[in-house]
Amino acid sequence: MTSSKKEKYTQILEAALKVFAEHGYHRSQVARIAKEAGVADGTIYLYFKRKEDILISLFREKLGELVSKFHATIEQTTSAKDALRKVCEIHYTELENNVDLAFVTQIELRQSSLELRKEIGSAIKPYITLIEQLLQQGIEEGLFRPDLDVKLTRLLLFGAMDEVVTSWLISGRKYSLSGQVDGTVNFFFKGIEQV
Repeated sequence: MTSSKKEKYTQILEAALKVFAEHGYHRSQVARIAKEAGVADGTIYLYFKRKEDILISLFREKLGELVSKFHATIEQTTSAKDALRKVCEIHYTELENNVDLAFVTQIELRQSSLELRKEIGSAIKPYITLIEQLLQQGIEEGLFRPDLDVKLTRLLLFGAMDEVVTSWLISGRKYSLSGQVDGTVNFFFKGIEQV
């Protein structure tokens, strides 16, 4: 994709994020996204076949950016424990700083069709895989229990973070989301640490 096409693609996704967050995915028309992006309706269809493709691409791009931030940050950590803390910190901080993204990832995903959720699930897979790798690394470092069910624990950790963000949104964002990092990771470390 040329730089001008990539710029237009990004412009459309950012507009879609704002429109989906404000009006909900199902009540958002492509025309409204085009207007927010400052492009003609037909331009959207040069990049996306249907509205579902916009949502899927939005998840892929935003979660890809998040996973890149995780990798860049955890390279500077000294242990799997520190890395998991950083993952939770970035997860909460990024969504606290981008409320539109938080609404779309937490609320709209749950209202989508099963087929659409499966597509979005494939975008989430690299994130889940990263958590699994860090848990495995913690076992190898002797920090986490050797009998830890890594596949179950990765889902529990991701699910807990997901629910904390959803509860924060539903509460009207009355408290600091990033302030929940210590409580989240300390709870999990109590259950998975080697004693």
